[in-house]
Amino acid sequence: MSLENLAAISQLERISPDAGDIARLLEAAARSLSDARLPGLSAEGRFDMAYKAVMQTANTALQANGYRTLTSKPGHHATMIQTLPMTVGLDKTSMVVLDALRKQRNVIDYSGELVSDAMAAEAVARAEALIGKVREWLAENKPELLQR
Repeated sequence: MSLENLAAISQLERISPDAGDIARLLEAAARSLSDARLPGLSAEGRFDMAYKAVMQTANTALQANGYRTLTSKPGHHATMIQTLPMTVGLDKTSMVVLDALRKQRNVIDYSGELVSDAMAAEAVARAEALIGKVREWLAENKPELLQR
């Protein structure tokens, strides 16, 4: 399915990419990732902040391509993650891992399941890699969006 198809079925809406919005989202993702690394933060707190960085970065990728999710529709987090191969060429394996983190976040939020240090570390590493991938893609494909 393409981004246009997702827009046609009202999962995405078209927008004009805005360098200011892109900068704010990337800055927010960097802050969230920084918070995920704070010493003394619980594994759950690190996981939550890393997941937030992933979502902010996935949103950046969509907006850079002229789309955003409709947050009024269920599944908008899944849509943001699952479109990463289309928006920034993320490999499918990495997308599947990010989607697994999304699913795990839902389990944690709704069941109170504990987050292991290893799970938190994986989320932090994946968020860091995604931020790097999106910044690289922007520099190569939409450098005008990095100008503020």
